[in-house]
Amino acid sequence: MILTVGNTKGGVGKTTLAVNLAIARARAGRDVWLIDGDRQGTAQTAISLRAEAGRQPGIACATYPDGPTLRSQVQQQRAKFDDIIIDAGGRDSTSLRAALVLCDVLLVPFQPRSYDVWALGDIAALVNEARSIRDGLRAFAVLNCADPGETSSDNAEAAAAVTDVPPFEYLATPIRRRKAFANAAGAGLSVLELKPQDPKATAELTALVNALCKS
Repeated sequence: MILTVGNTKGGVGKTTLAVNLAIARARAGRDVWLIDGDRQGTAQTAISLRAEAGRQPGIACATYPDGPTLRSQVQQQRAKFDDIIIDAGGRDSTSLRAALVLCDVLLVPFQPRSYDVWALGDIAALVNEARSIRDGLRAFAVLNCADPGETSSDNAEAAAAVTDVPPFEYLATPIRRRKAFANAAGAGLSVLELKPQDPKATAELTALVNALCKS
């Protein structure tokens, strides 16, 4: 599976999700390649910290912020990996456009705030464009850094708004705003590896992985 975690809006937590998903799949025995398509290189930095600490499983990681390079490298090496996870930059970039044409699944994280919901229209236009070139692209939206309360009205209103953006299927597996995700990301870890473990964060990530793998 080739999975892109992307959004044209920055600051939605896509790198944290991409790193967590890559590690989760590697822990499940998959050969995973994480591609950092953002010029900031945050995902690459996280994996470098992981490697320096000797954490296992190791994660193959490369940085290709240029769309043509990303496309050619994935086309040449895709057969070597079970899963390729692409962390695409937080803007309309050549790497994001290349990733959309290559991937099987797009995951768009958004926060329960008006600006994030409005921005879904921008990435929706790119999804429709990619679908005109290739068939089979599935696009999901998931709440990230959602309000911790189970009955948050902001969460509910943001989730409902996704129904007005036709390309996306809403995944009812929100990732809530928890310190565990930030703490793990700072060490190049998944919340699945963090000690002491946060059971709620672990359950949320596991639910998201399961939902994506069934798609």
